[in-house]
Amino acid sequence: MEALAGRIEDAHSKVLLTADGGFRRGKITDLKGIANEAMKRSPTIETCITVKRTGHEVVMENDRDFWYHDMMALPITSPNCETEKTDAEDMLFVLYTSGTTGKPKGIVHTHGGYAVYTSTTHEYVFDIKDEDRWWCAADPGWITGHSYIIYGPLINGSTIVMYEGAPNHPYPNRWWQMIEKYGVSILYTSPTAIRGLMRFGEAWPNRHDLSSLRLLGSVGEPINPEAWRWYHRVIGKNNCPIMDTWWQTETGGFMITPLPITPLKPGSAAKPFFGVEAAVVDDAGNEVKIGEEGKLVLKKPWPGMARTIHEDPERFVETYWKDYKKQGWYKTGDSARIDKDGYVWIIGRIDDVIKVSGYRLGTAEIESALVSHQSISEAAAITVPDELRGNAIHAYAILRTGFTGTKQLEEELKKHVSHEIGPIAKPDSVSFVESLPKTRSGKIMRRVLKARAMGVDEGDLTTLEE
Repeated sequence: MEALAGRIEDAHSKVLLTADGGFRRGKITDLKGIANEAMKRSPTIETCITVKRTGHEVVMENDRDFWYHDMMALPITSPNCETEKTDAEDMLFVLYTSGTTGKPKGIVHTHGGYAVYTSTTHEYVFDIKDEDRWWCAADPGWITGHSYIIYGPLINGSTIVMYEGAPNHPYPNRWWQMIEKYGVSILYTSPTAIRGLMRFGEAWPNRHDLSSLRLLGSVGEPINPEAWRWYHRVIGKNNCPIMDTWWQTETGGFMITPLPITPLKPGSAAKPFFGVEAAVVDDAGNEVKIGEEGKLVLKKPWPGMARTIHEDPERFVETYWKDYKKQGWYKTGDSARIDKDGYVWIIGRIDDVIKVSGYRLGTAEIESALVSHQSISEAAAITVPDELRGNAIHAYAILRTGFTGTKQLEEELKKHVSHEIGPIAKPDSVSFVESLPKTRSGKIMRRVLKARAMGVDEGDLTTLEE
């Protein structure tokens, strides 16, 4: 409720579109109730239009709240509905993305460049054909849903699959059942979802005919090589190339991505899209050597880039442009390395690179090592202050079905990470958990785990999925 009220206030919204509720895991989420509470704090809202989805009883305020079906039943006063003419640089939407600190940023995208970029990247990266049945299994409320459920596919005239609910309810075969039933040819989802379904084993997807699939996609955060291989082998039957895409809310569309003809390396987002010039640099802006880790920057503008942060242009400059103002480069906030073949390997957010005894380690490296163990489906690594080494590594892990979190398994996992990466990466502890705090884009909020471990304020949580 507070998140909705804050966004209404920031955008000065006058109209709110909602539903009476939605279904998730067999239960109703009371969307209208949440909207009513938010509108009490949001005096700018003049009209609230509500879609009847669940049919449960909700409170409707006279002269402000209207049912969508009632409005659609009204007599049409004019047969003409003129298209609103806009300039290419007029605001299209504001979408909020979480920051490490402070309130979420209202990213502004505009009509022209965004439409061109989303449709072009969608068509070329996924080789879109007239007969394709495209399924982007994302939340429409974040940038992947905006760009690749709504704008890009609709502009390209694609047949789109959408669904409501969770991927493992009522059973872990829901997605595979839908692919078989509707003949889905392209599935685009997050590593989080893949790892979450991995934990239930291969029997669930193997019950279904997935032969309609010809391409797979990954988005949200770097995909662990183990999850990549499972996705490719079990879901794609070793026949479907995986388009592992790197991009951001701020970029509007894919920036680093393979094409269906690109030779693939598990865990790499491959190479920059057409016209995109990426580099990995040090703090001074010098390009690092091949294979070395550094900060990922984008050297040239592209059509789908965000134009500003809503009503906070100074923060936009400070966050993305100040560090490389002289060069005119965009700072992504991610660390990466580029190998001898020009393939980009995203390590993670710069804030997620940890130092132990003077060594720099990516959280993704430690997490990938944990997930490569047969007992682990998903993991997160953080550091907490340590008097001796500066920082100590703490890991959180979600078990696959059939395994139990014991002290013996914890010690086995510590040794496994040490073997895979080196003794310096060995976690001090491994906690077994049922879930991890994530944004709706599937990114693990490691700062929340760290704050909880240290007993300090967790900061803004409004972009968390649950």
